[in-house]
Amino acid sequence: MTQIDHLEYNTERPHLHIPEYGRHFQKMVDYCVGIEDRDERNRIAQAIISVMGNMQPHLRDVPDFQHKLWDQLFIMSDFKLDVDSPFPITPKETLQQRPEPLDYPQNHPKYRFYGNNIKRMIDQAIQWEKGDKRDGLEYAIANHMKKCYLNWNKDTVDDKVIFQHLFELSDGQIDLASDGENLTESGQFLKQQQTRTTKSSGRSNSGKKGSRGSRGKKRY
Repeated sequence: MTQIDHLEYNTERPHLHIPEYGRHFQKMVDYCVGIEDRDERNRIAQAIISVMGNMQPHLRDVPDFQHKLWDQLFIMSDFKLDVDSPFPITPKETLQQRPEPLDYPQNHPKYRFYGNNIKRMIDQAIQWEKGDKRDGLEYAIANHMKKCYLNWNKDTVDDKVIFQHLFELSDGQIDLASDGENLTESGQFLKQQQTRTTKSSGRSNSGKKGSRGSRGKKRY
């Protein structure tokens, strides 16, 4: 019962500032903070940094990584460690400062199944000078739109529908309906989708067959 009474639970232990390093690292840092002699304190701090760097040896000699290790050392000491750091000590307030919230794009496209990247490609194509290069890009965009449409609809689609959508998304600046050319056949896109599906299902089935086939076999 005496041994049970002396059990130490994590909930009763001091909080770890960086749990990735573990309890022993935290104890070493706490020991370093309590050393009165400054030279000895600096020596122990350098030793702790060396051990921290050994956990990722491929980065321990990189200057930016060394700065990060010293920052982590001061964080684990709750900024109570008074040693000579080779790098400027980052203030506690700076490290605890919350980042600015990101502004998420609030785009509401008319045809969502095409995605936002299609609209960006169309806007870029409009800025190009008219010529063979722009014509090629416009037809590549139209073919990609047709592929996206079939991913959503999984059925054939008339090229006129794609041309009309492209005309609307480009604010009337791209009109492929008058050229008289055709896009890639819908069956070609559907065939590619079916091929990818067959390959992925075949790989999963082959793995299952191998696992079933090994059952019941003697192992020596």
